[in-house]
Amino acid sequence: MASTFGTSSIALLRSSLHSSQSLPTDSFSQTSSVQIFGPKFCGGIGIHVVKGRYGFPVASAVAAQVNASDQARKFAFTESQRPVYPFSAIVGQDEMKLCLLLNVIDPKIGGVMIMGDRGTGKSTTVRSLIDLLPEIKVVAGDPYNSDPEDPEFMSVDVRARVLKGEQLQIVFSKINMVDLPLGATEDRVCGTIDIEKALTEGVKAFEPGLLAKANRGILYVDEVNLLDDHLVDVLLDSAASGWNTVEREGISVSHPARFILIGSGNPEEGELRPQLLDRFGMHAQVGTVRDAELRVKIVEERASFDKNPKGFRHSYKAEQEKLQQQIASARGFLPSVQIDHDLKVKISKVCAELNVDGLRGDIVINRAAKALAALKGKVKVSAEDIANVIPNCLRHRLRKDPLESIDSGLLVLEKFYEVFRRT
Repeated sequence: MASTFGTSSIALLRSSLHSSQSLPTDSFSQTSSVQIFGPKFCGGIGIHVVKGRYGFPVASAVAAQVNASDQARKFAFTESQRPVYPFSAIVGQDEMKLCLLLNVIDPKIGGVMIMGDRGTGKSTTVRSLIDLLPEIKVVAGDPYNSDPEDPEFMSVDVRARVLKGEQLQIVFSKINMVDLPLGATEDRVCGTIDIEKALTEGVKAFEPGLLAKANRGILYVDEVNLLDDHLVDVLLDSAASGWNTVEREGISVSHPARFILIGSGNPEEGELRPQLLDRFGMHAQVGTVRDAELRVKIVEERASFDKNPKGFRHSYKAEQEKLQQQIASARGFLPSVQIDHDLKVKISKVCAELNVDGLRGDIVINRAAKALAALKGKVKVSAEDIANVIPNCLRHRLRKDPLESIDSGLLVLEKFYEVFRRT
């Protein structure tokens, strides 16, 4: 096995396995350098061994040939699914759309909290994001979407297979978007252990839950401010450690659970617990459109979609593909984007003078500004990029003053211009 892995690879993987006892505490992250691959393969498949980023062997599934009938079947299957409103067809709500796109480009930003009036298209916009999600490498047959090249994103079973020297067959799969219903039970979210099978056969029979399915993907909670406290505790635990642990009758099962957390809700229906609110990287506020012409356009667009969903989606096909290519380009370009030290210092000054607790605000602003620069195709972050994202990164982190009537986002911008205009 030493000849297969190489000394350094074995040491790296073993150190990673040893460190799994103290699980990572940062929020779900996905490597920025992940490349965007094209449509899923079909037809004949050939297997060949390649080296992953960490030097251990994986088996790469390569499409040998794709014929017209296979493509037609795949297209028919896609069109038979429940139609989703096109992301590029959504009118207005630029702040919300930008926050979502930046999280797709760099999942390390940590998700989005969307708050606004009812009927403003929050859920529609989030669910429309599914068409733009890229494909990632996963281990074939693994229920946790394990990364075949990165031990940090491997399940325990996959790590054991790697240590035995097995070749991992990989496939390309679209990033999952998992809906967390308000009425979901804790067992459905975390997963369940078959106690009877464990006692009689001595094996850990684990039925994965929604957190397992959302690993390396997106977990969406609509009306998140109405979520039961026990489910909020589960989300907090997983978001803090990046792992989900199920304990039942002395039996323990753990698996990676790193995801982009997206929540939406109406502030009039209740406030969100501050512990959970702080876990969202960005915060977007959505307001009702007041312009009459724009409202008419939204109504007409929605009526067209309801009347003929396939035809409506087809009319936006070119715009959707252009946006997909733009996201793919930004994800590949992101590692080369730089931010000057002077700008980093000014970002931290803004956070310090606003009395922002902790350092999450500083980290998120740097990541979001880089993602925006990558989206624009720029090599360096500018002050304008920071100004565009800083209200969304700090708005929900300010201490609330019950006597303050001004929007917290405007307070952030005032402090930003005050700091950045200093010599």
